[in-house]
Amino acid sequence: MNSPWGVLKHLIIIVLIVALILFVFFFVYLPSTTNHGQTITVPKITGMRLDEVESFLEDNNLRYFVSDSSYSTSKKPFEVLTQDPVPGSKVKEDRKIYISYNMKTPPQIKMPKLVDGSVKNAQMILKSYDLQVGEVRFVPDLQENAVLKQLHQGKEIAPGAPITKSSVIDLVVGNGLGNDEFDVPRVVGMPVDEATVLLVGQNLQVGSITYQTAPNGEADGTVLRQRPNAGSGARIRVGELVDLWVAGPEPVQPVE
Repeated sequence: MNSPWGVLKHLIIIVLIVALILFVFFFVYLPSTTNHGQTITVPKITGMRLDEVESFLEDNNLRYFVSDSSYSTSKKPFEVLTQDPVPGSKVKEDRKIYISYNMKTPPQIKMPKLVDGSVKNAQMILKSYDLQVGEVRFVPDLQENAVLKQLHQGKEIAPGAPITKSSVIDLVVGNGLGNDEFDVPRVVGMPVDEATVLLVGQNLQVGSITYQTAPNGEADGTVLRQRPNAGSGARIRVGELVDLWVAGPEPVQPVE
């Protein structure tokens, strides 16, 4: 029959063996298989071509994985745009570096709707879609600064039509003036308030009003001269300005 001391000795030996096994596993075997404490500094690969990356990372005991791609006219085809982890990070051997690269050809998108919006809004929309603003051509139209047509390579392109990113879009924009011409109305000799009503009624704008002494004793408020002049076949477009020279002192503006 084993004595208590003999049993105790066996237990101590078993405990020491288990402790030794655990020590070897956690502090010898496991670190050697996981490269515990051994790290690699991540090199910079942004700016490199995609075909250069694989061999370069292999030489540094690293791998890569393409996580995204985009298109930029300022970058070369297949150029690495981003990387994660960033250069200088400490990682273990065989770690994957996640990258994005610049595509060779731009992807296609749907053409946005620009017509009927302002030219400023159209420029912002084009930028957000990675499209380029080309020629902005103003034409006679009552819709001032409104986009009337959107063109690609000289032809109108409808909203929703497929188009490649970075394409150039030209805009045809209204200048606020009508296209139809008519004879310049004569307002010389009329009271300035009646002249203003007449001009506005014909979709013209009253420009500057200059007050001066009447040369022939005309009553105050009488229109003495206008520009452009009426008669002799003078023509004017809707929305254009007519400047007036009026007899008398300039009216005193009320204090607000």
